[in-house]
Amino acid sequence: MKYLFKFCLITFTLFISCSDDDNLQISEGSFGNILTPDEGQVIILNPFEDQTNIAITVSWEDATYDVPTSINYTAEIAVSGTNFENPIAIGNTNTNSLSTNISNFNGFVTQAGLFPFVEGALDIRIKSDIGDENVLPQYSSMVTITVTPFTTDLPRLAVPGNHQGWDPPTAPNLAASAFGETDYEGYVWLDGEYKFLAPDQTGAFDWGNTDWGDDGTSTGVLVDMDGEANCNATVAGYYLVKANTSDLTYSTEAQSWGIIGNATPTGWDSDTDMIYDPATRMLSLTLDLTAQEAPDNGIKFRANDGWDINLGDSGADGTMEFGGDNIGIAESGNYTITLDLSNPREYTYSLTLN
Repeated sequence: MKYLFKFCLITFTLFISCSDDDNLQISEGSFGNILTPDEGQVIILNPFEDQTNIAITVSWEDATYDVPTSINYTAEIAVSGTNFENPIAIGNTNTNSLSTNISNFNGFVTQAGLFPFVEGALDIRIKSDIGDENVLPQYSSMVTITVTPFTTDLPRLAVPGNHQGWDPPTAPNLAASAFGETDYEGYVWLDGEYKFLAPDQTGAFDWGNTDWGDDGTSTGVLVDMDGEANCNATVAGYYLVKANTSDLTYSTEAQSWGIIGNATPTGWDSDTDMIYDPATRMLSLTLDLTAQEAPDNGIKFRANDGWDINLGDSGADGTMEFGGDNIGIAESGNYTITLDLSNPREYTYSLTLN
């Protein structure tokens, strides 16, 4: 009986040991230091530079393992101080060096959590693995650098006011014509007083950011100091709003939109007016259209029953250009037509056959 007990005990111990070994992950070897970039290196990413130029080259000492094997390296970044809780991989290689260009590195950095045009600290490390799940990955030493990323999104201003409850985060936006420009414009339903508000460094709109109002003369002059007057739309309506924060000017022009063309019941002689919905911030219309082939025929959108401001679709890609080509109608029928001017400088439309 004593021998049987010892045999069972030995068998149970072996079973536990084998079971533990099946799940045991070991790491054998060593990993050294990152060689480049240097600790504290400063990188300012430039949106005007050739985006295929190299932004950063990371190099490191080889990792070693107890047996000769192929090693895969992954360069990882994370916002400094986060202990790589959410690492972003910027590339993989079997060598001990990796380079990435401006465009890709800027994307990785903003994905990691740094804000455009704001200097931020970034940690870099290298992970090595040999493709064996029983061997834990090894990590190099860490270096911290400083990076200023950018965005090429069009700069924006918010237009909070009486028309939407003075709530900056939900306010309609204006957009500049290009990165680095200050000539903002967009379409806004206005009803009473309003202001212009810049985003903070993270891109968020809220009170406390720089804002602009009227200088008190109601002549289209902006000021950005305490005590400025609110701008005021005395007649509620849909407006083309412009503001230039360098020239300190602004303007509003009430616009009513319609469609015109030989695909409509009234041809090229008159517009059929569209209706603005403040809830969706879109104009819409249900109308019978006849098949017409662009670019010589079809429909266009125009403002205030005139040709000074009209939108077409050059390239038939669903995006609109001022003075663009006529929009063809492929099939006769009853259509729901929408015009979306709520995304400044990126205007779209839709034609849905009912």
